[in-house]
Amino acid sequence: MAQNTELFLGRPKKILTFFGIWLPSKQYQDLVKIYMILVMITQYSFVLFEIVYIINVWGDIEVVSEASYLLFTQASVCYKTTAFLIKKRKLVLLLEHMEQEIFASQSKDHEKILLELSLRIKRLCTFFLTSAITTCTLWAMIPLFDDAGHKTFPFRIWMPVTADESPGYELGYLYQMVSIYISAFLFIAVDSVALSMIMFGCAQLDIIKDKMQKVREVPICLNVDEKKEKLKSNNDLFTECVRHYQNVISFVELVEETYHANIFFQLSGTVAIICNIGLRISIVDHHSVQFFSMLNYMVTMLSQLFLYCWCGNELTIRSEVLRDWMYQCPWYDQDTKFKRTLWITMERMKKPIIFKAGHYISLSRPTFVAILRCSYSYFAVLNRANT
Repeated sequence: MAQNTELFLGRPKKILTFFGIWLPSKQYQDLVKIYMILVMITQYSFVLFEIVYIINVWGDIEVVSEASYLLFTQASVCYKTTAFLIKKRKLVLLLEHMEQEIFASQSKDHEKILLELSLRIKRLCTFFLTSAITTCTLWAMIPLFDDAGHKTFPFRIWMPVTADESPGYELGYLYQMVSIYISAFLFIAVDSVALSMIMFGCAQLDIIKDKMQKVREVPICLNVDEKKEKLKSNNDLFTECVRHYQNVISFVELVEETYHANIFFQLSGTVAIICNIGLRISIVDHHSVQFFSMLNYMVTMLSQLFLYCWCGNELTIRSEVLRDWMYQCPWYDQDTKFKRTLWITMERMKKPIIFKAGHYISLSRPTFVAILRCSYSYFAVLNRANT
């Protein structure tokens, strides 16, 4: 059985290691650090060039929307990646938590649960990554199809070189596309770490549910010794389940403490991003590559928003279902100690596990719908102002 960290975090770990963002290895530390700094320079310089261009064209809503639809995403990438680098100590703690003995699979059923949920989040993140890479590729094609006949850069940002001369155009085009592809991979990888950890918490709750199903009835016909042994076995198993649940709560709280600001920044920015993309879709030529790139960009942002809200919702639902499963065990056959522990545990579990962005916004389906409604409201205002 693969280690939990490799099972759930294998792909984002490889991507972030490739860009020098993951935990540093003991070999070539200085070279990796220099490489990481260069990667971050491409991201921060892109944001800076966008801001400079927007300042220069401020006042024209169509031009500003064309220049700024990527600004919030790029700013989010810079913020989340920088926060990820700053909070590496907490990342180490999270990785250690995932490899605790209490979280180790104890049967083939537990391995199946871990594998199933790890594959589910991998598939969802693969769709997210594919959508982002497709969007970047469409952006790269804009100068070749929409602006055929004269040289233009893929993005409307200030550039220290002009598109009229070579090799300035080639270097500028290469800089923009390399930066945006790096941004796409970092965007997905950093998000995948938090999403995969939330799903790991879901898997552990399912494992606890599986353990609770092993609490057996204690028939009256058993002799005294057999009955004591059965009651002790059930008490030990239930105590282990309670301790397991407490560890899941501690793990989820640490994940929230580490990444809540990243997620809050992203959810807040998503309102502006979706609004801006909607405005661009209503403005650009519907037969252009840019139109299809905007549609794909919208799918990418919606899939990211849905992933966060879906994972948080799954965590909450599983914690609520687990409480019901505890009550369905044959508690009526157990001793007073078991019944007392069950009562205390169920009282505690009346408050389900809710993952919150910024310790304020709960990740749930209603939050997903609320953000879409808010984005549409702002889009309607901007669209009316533009017309």
